[in-house]
Amino acid sequence: MPVLAAEVLEALDPQPGEVFADGTLGGAGHTRLLLKAGARVYGIDQDPYALSRLGELEGLTIVQGNYRDMVSLLAEHGVSRVDGVLLDIGVSSFQLDDAQRGFSYHTEAPLDMRMSQTGESAFEVVNATPTDELAALIFEYGEERHSRRIARAIVAAREQAPVATTTQLAEIIKRAYPGGFARGIHPARRTFQALRIHVNDELGALRSGLDAAADLLAPGGRLAVISFHSLEDRIVKRFLKGRDDLEALTKRPVEASDEEQARNPRARSAKLRAARKRLEDGS
Repeated sequence: MPVLAAEVLEALDPQPGEVFADGTLGGAGHTRLLLKAGARVYGIDQDPYALSRLGELEGLTIVQGNYRDMVSLLAEHGVSRVDGVLLDIGVSSFQLDDAQRGFSYHTEAPLDMRMSQTGESAFEVVNATPTDELAALIFEYGEERHSRRIARAIVAAREQAPVATTTQLAEIIKRAYPGGFARGIHPARRTFQALRIHVNDELGALRSGLDAAADLLAPGGRLAVISFHSLEDRIVKRFLKGRDDLEALTKRPVEASDEEQARNPRARSAKLRAARKRLEDGS
């Protein structure tokens, strides 16, 4: 079951015949719910493996690309306006579960982390970025207060041999991390998050994608955005406050119920914000 499923449906309020864009299709969990409600969906994903896993779903048009380009991507299909847009930001469950993608610090895999499987990989970032730059990106994107210490440890290790796998990197971070880190939070968690965000330009894509979504919405159209950490949620919050053509439908982020969090631990950090495109008279 996708994260915050009932809450997303309430925010998007899909009606039979309406057209939606799912900018982060992934496993199509939310899209299946929109289709079940009778809507048509254009599902966008930059991960070719994600798209290859999906069979044919009636009412779904699959579009390969980055959601930041959704206006031009949908224009290729003759679509200039939609009734709703969903963005479920971050890494998909199946990407985390597939060890070979290199997103997880729990299992041995090549350092990759590229959602599109193109461009600079985490291996290149870890083994070529100067110490100060590496520390800066770990601090900025991972909000890791021990970023300098971790960056120095990584650089020292790579001088002996390239850091090639996820578990190698996780062990370097673990050894460098000072004692007393929070129970239940792996010391590599924030660094891996930072590398993934950097490699995929996730925050840049989010900023561009939010603008694209607002431009694509028809008057009265709905936008729902699920984020998973404070950097993303902050961007979404500021965006909604800064757009005069959008009316917020959520005064504060909607979080998963205790029941859902117990059933799906990945829902614990999920936050949903939603908005409606104002009608042409401003209402």
